Amino acid sequence: MNESKCQDLGLLFLRVSGALFLLWVHGLPKLLSYNEQLKLIEDPFHLGASATLMLAIFAEVLCPLLIIAGVLVRLACLPILCVLLIALLVVHPEWTLFEAQFGWLLLIIFTTVLISGPGRLVLPQRFS
Repeated sequence: MNESKCQDLGLLFLRVSGALFLLWVHGLPKLLSYNEQLKLIEDPFHLGASATLMLAIFAEVLCPLLIIAGVLVRLACLPILCVLLIALLVVHPEWTLFEAQFGWLLLIIFTTVLISGPGRLVLPQRFS
């Protein structure tokens, strides 16, 4: 296998595994337990629990699905990075590196995808 194909497989693995992890651990629980999450979600910018939760669901459900499909990948990384930075720097600034390691690793993954792009293993252009 040539180097270009290996890079494309690596980018596919990175974007799909990172997106699935975010979707499974954070996105789906918010979507499937919406009413319970309304009572739990922090609202650092005073937008209201419902608006804040909908923005989080957008970033943690819709954006990962776009990234998995390879559609608007760089654009889809931006809301995810915003949510992660807000969580780490605004909502939980007291967290140690140990407590925040999952967030920082996701930040590294999605920043890498933002910089590198999706690679060539994406849906055909007519769907992108």
